[in-house]
Amino acid sequence: MKKETYFTTVAVVFVVVAALHFLRIISDWSVRIGAWDIPMWVSWLAVIIAGTLAYHGFRFKK
Repeated sequence: MKKETYFTTVAVVFVVVAALHFLRIISDWSVRIGAWDIPMWVSWLAVIIAGTLAYHGFRFKK
Protein backbone atom coordinates (compact mmCIF):
# COMPACT_ATOMS: atom_id res chain seq x y z
CA MET A 1 0.00 0.00 0.00
CA LYS A 2 1.29 3.43 -0.87
CA LYS A 3 1.97 5.93 1.89
CA GLU A 4 -0.58 8.40 0.53
CA THR A 5 -3.31 5.75 0.41
CA TYR A 6 -2.56 4.58 3.95
CA PHE A 7 -2.64 8.07 5.46
CA THR A 8 -5.82 8.98 3.59
CA THR A 9 -7.56 5.80 4.76
CA VAL A 10 -6.51 6.31 8.36
CA ALA A 11 -7.53 9.97 8.29
CA VAL A 12 -10.98 9.16 6.89
CA VAL A 13 -11.53 6.51 9.58
CA PHE A 14 -10.66 9.03 12.30
CA VAL A 15 -12.93 11.65 10.71
CA VAL A 16 -15.81 9.17 10.86
CA VAL A 17 -15.04 8.34 14.50
CA ALA A 18 -14.87 12.03 15.43
CA ALA A 19 -18.09 12.76 13.54
CA LEU A 20 -19.97 9.96 15.29
CA HIS A 21 -18.81 11.12 18.71
CA PHE A 22 -19.77 14.69 17.83
CA LEU A 23 -23.18 13.45 16.68
CA ARG A 24 -23.55 11.69 20.04
CA ILE A 25 -22.78 14.97 21.80
CA ILE A 26 -25.24 17.14 19.86
CA SER A 27 -27.96 14.45 19.87
CA ASP A 28 -27.44 13.71 23.57
CA TRP A 29 -27.32 9.95 23.02
CA SER A 30 -26.62 7.82 26.04
CA VAL A 31 -24.17 4.93 25.77
CA ARG A 32 -24.00 2.07 28.22
CA ILE A 33 -21.42 -0.70 28.40
CA GLY A 34 -22.66 -3.32 30.81
CA ALA A 35 -23.79 -1.42 33.89
CA TRP A 36 -21.57 1.59 33.18
CA ASP A 37 -23.02 4.72 31.56
CA ILE A 38 -20.33 6.35 29.45
CA PRO A 39 -20.07 10.04 30.44
CA MET A 40 -20.33 12.70 27.76
CA TRP A 41 -16.80 13.98 28.46
CA VAL A 42 -15.48 10.73 26.97
CA SER A 43 -17.00 11.73 23.62
CA TRP A 44 -15.52 15.23 23.91
CA LEU A 45 -12.13 13.64 24.48
CA ALA A 46 -12.68 11.26 21.56
CA VAL A 47 -13.60 14.16 19.24
CA ILE A 48 -10.39 15.98 20.17
CA ILE A 49 -8.14 12.93 19.84
CA ALA A 50 -9.74 11.53 16.67
CA GLY A 51 -9.84 15.00 15.11
CA THR A 52 -6.16 15.52 15.85
CA LEU A 53 -5.25 12.12 14.42
CA ALA A 54 -7.33 12.82 11.29
CA TYR A 55 -5.63 16.17 10.84
CA HIS A 56 -2.20 14.60 11.11
CA GLY A 57 -3.21 11.78 8.76
CA PHE A 58 -4.16 14.28 6.06
CA ARG A 59 -1.07 16.37 6.78
CA PHE A 60 1.39 13.44 6.59
CA LYS A 61 -0.17 12.30 3.32
CA LYS A 62 1.75 14.98 1.46
